[in-house]
Amino acid sequence: MQNQQNNELKRGLEQRHITLMSLGAAIGVGLFLGSAAAIEMAGPGILLAYAFAGMVMFFIMRALGEMAIQKPVAGSFSRYARDYLGPLPGFLTGWNYWFLWVVTCMAEITAVAKYMTVWVPEEQVAPWIWALLALIIMTLVNFLAVKAYGELEFWFALIKIVTIIGMIVIGAGIIIFGIGNGGVATGISNLWSNGGFFPNGLEGVLLSLSMVMFAFLGIELIGVTAGEVKNPEKSLAKAIDTVFWRILIFYVGALFVIMSIYPWDEIGTQGSPFVLTFEKLGIPGAAGIINFVVLTAALSSCNSGIFSTGRMLFNLAQQGEAPNTYGKVTKNGVPGAAILTSAAALLIGVVLNYLVPEKAFVWVTSISTFGAIWTWGIILLSQMRYRRSLSPEQVKNLKYKMPLFPIANYLALAFLGMVIVLMAFSADTRVALIVGPIWFAVLLVVYYAKGFHKRSYTPGE
Repeated sequence: MQNQQNNELKRGLEQRHITLMSLGAAIGVGLFLGSAAAIEMAGPGILLAYAFAGMVMFFIMRALGEMAIQKPVAGSFSRYARDYLGPLPGFLTGWNYWFLWVVTCMAEITAVAKYMTVWVPEEQVAPWIWALLALIIMTLVNFLAVKAYGELEFWFALIKIVTIIGMIVIGAGIIIFGIGNGGVATGISNLWSNGGFFPNGLEGVLLSLSMVMFAFLGIELIGVTAGEVKNPEKSLAKAIDTVFWRILIFYVGALFVIMSIYPWDEIGTQGSPFVLTFEKLGIPGAAGIINFVVLTAALSSCNSGIFSTGRMLFNLAQQGEAPNTYGKVTKNGVPGAAILTSAAALLIGVVLNYLVPEKAFVWVTSISTFGAIWTWGIILLSQMRYRRSLSPEQVKNLKYKMPLFPIANYLALAFLGMVIVLMAFSADTRVALIVGPIWFAVLLVVYYAKGFHKRSYTPGE
């Protein structure tokens, strides 16, 4: 049996760390790079897509919170799936979440490569080299003690949050007072004067949902931090309640301002709308400033991804479903071997940037969304089974309840199912419906070949 000192994560994360970490994970390339593709599909109607998807995410996070506050463990929803749905769903969820963040980090290092070419043309340095450098740096960061890691991620996330708030405030000044526009207020008529609020009809809004849901990927990271948070009851509840609203404000607020100032069908054709907005005020070097911000956004999200993949492998090893070496921690209290393995898997993203740089981003984002939908669905199902395992008295004493149970669960599950179906209607997202099931088939083969199905398991182990 391993020494206790060698297999326990350190509780070094403060509330401000996990709040900013989950914001950092969820406000990444989904907003800065992915939103342009979503706007192209849905037009201004994308605002409704983000708002409705955000409401669904609120219920998913409350479901996770109900379990995480009662039972704060490393591995989070993977452990809950094992306890309340069975060993197989727990195994699939743990390995799926590891895979999902590996793929998501591929999207982030792909974005880093794109942003670096703004400063250094491809002719001078190939994009895949930047992707590799980003991977190496973020892996090294993850070997810091968790408190130092949390502090770095706090400042990483703060940079992009301050930038988004600044853009919303400046944009509001342009819309209402005409600041930077010769005193002529732009108003919000661009939201409906270029083909209407739904220029591509309801179909466009529906088809945008896979990219919209990718934007929210990472919000569930709060659950993964549960094993390393000081005072989980207070910290997790506050983080879940505030992070959701902040993300909704940042996404809907930022895109409302952008599409009010610029015609939706021009966004992305003349450069980043963030850059254009700051340039309107005559801020020198606006393009360089925003490029730096979006670069840190991608690095921040990748940082969070390597963190969560390491913790999920650590949890799988503790339950005997991954090699024992992944269940050990370094003297800094981080799962070093698990982090290194995750980083090694990310080298596939570097290869994709070398082979198909123009397709790498959309492929990996759609595959990530498929994996995220499985995770979110499992959270909802686990919470339903968990709640039904409690006596009326225990339900009454829950510290953090899922609202509108179980109706909200069924509505959220139906929405997630609809997004999966809609992914089949686009050639770019259809790849996820091929890769995702193949990955689950591989996991099933491993599960039965290794004899995991024969092991006895007592919930709560």
